[in-house]
Amino acid sequence: MGTLTSLMDLAGQALMADQNALNITANNVGNQNTPGYTREVVNWQPTDAVTLSGTSYSTGITSTAVSQRDRILEQRVQQQTQTQSQSGALESALQQVQNIVGLSSTSTSASSTALGSAVDGFFNSLSTLEGNPSDDSTRQSVLTAANNLTSVFNSAANQLAQVGTGLDQQVGTVVGQVNALTKTIASLNQQIASTSTSPSGDAGALEDQRQLAITQLSQYVGLNQITTESNGITLTTANGAALVSGSQSFALSTTSVAGKTDVVAGGVDVTSGLSGGQLGGVLQARDQELPTYASALDNLAYGIGTAVNAQNALGTDGNGNLGAAIFSLPASAPGAATSIQVATSDPHAIAAAATGQGSSGNGNAVAMANLATANTVAGQTATGFLASFLGGIGNDTAGATTDNAAQQATLTQLTSQRNSLSGVSLDEEASNLTQYQRSYEAAAKVFSIVDSLMASALNLGVETTVT
Repeated sequence: MGTLTSLMDLAGQALMADQNALNITANNVGNQNTPGYTREVVNWQPTDAVTLSGTSYSTGITSTAVSQRDRILEQRVQQQTQTQSQSGALESALQQVQNIVGLSSTSTSASSTALGSAVDGFFNSLSTLEGNPSDDSTRQSVLTAANNLTSVFNSAANQLAQVGTGLDQQVGTVVGQVNALTKTIASLNQQIASTSTSPSGDAGALEDQRQLAITQLSQYVGLNQITTESNGITLTTANGAALVSGSQSFALSTTSVAGKTDVVAGGVDVTSGLSGGQLGGVLQARDQELPTYASALDNLAYGIGTAVNAQNALGTDGNGNLGAAIFSLPASAPGAATSIQVATSDPHAIAAAATGQGSSGNGNAVAMANLATANTVAGQTATGFLASFLGGIGNDTAGATTDNAAQQATLTQLTSQRNSLSGVSLDEEASNLTQYQRSYEAAAKVFSIVDSLMASALNLGVETTVT
């Protein structure tokens, strides 16, 4: 009887272990599409053996669920998410700039852009004036070309400013999203700590939720992550500003500095040190790339306007007076592309004649037309400077696109590697389900046989119905 009782106990233990394995499998299948869920596998362990008369006897087997989360791999995915999000935000901003200046896969030369066409058109109108300096319609064509040039400059500068404004607004939006997620992570830290101290507590689902929240946070800002006691996680920005510590979150805030939205952490402006995530890409585009492009555009407008004004002042206009400024400009280059305007509506204000030629001469018109090939902008011709400027934008955008594609490919590879470990495979779960079900049926059969044997033994071999 003792042996039969032991065998029944073994069968009972096997039934419970198999049932738990079936439950684990069912839980995996049920959560296949749950965001952030980490699959569990069955860990089989023998129970403590019993030693009688020098012989050890097994008392059964148990099964427990083991999470397939790999923290190192998870952090690699998070870090790559931060890098890819930054490169994606930068690419998006640069593509907007590229569209403003008119560059595309089919239009890559400076002369084919609106700005290049306007610059060429203005200098071409001066060349035409050489041949007919006394013709009012030819003079008017110069003013028309000048107005077109200033309009293109103004439009490009305003659109660049709009891109900057849009990026500035994104900073505030992203900070709000970061604060919402850090608050959630801190709350989950507290729940996980409480669950972990309970003997029967299982924080697996809470850890999945926290992991998902951290991955989402990685899309917005660069992070440093530290695992602490009680299975907690501390998070800081890439430059060390605290975001989460235990059950406490530290909200970022914004402030306006020189017309731009900066990020503040703990009362300190941390904008310059932030990197990674969408916020890092937005700040890189707003604070590094756009100012460079705006400055180049200002230099071009100021260089052309200043050179034309200076040359016009050396000639005689159609009214017999010394030439005045054709373009109105600020005192220095900053802001020139935004504010440049044609200073006159009188076609006779163009000083086509050189001094001493009389109002019908063309000596100064020749000199102004020659400005097209003179080094008037940062030691380069206007068209040469424009070509370099546009080429820089094109190269930067192409580089950002290539980098983002490479970062996305790496992220996809890491995500696939993580999912192969922690993701749910229905084929694998179906195989496990069959295996555990057969094992359960076998244990049940043993239990039934032992039960019948015990009943027969108790009834001294007399057949009876077991209830």
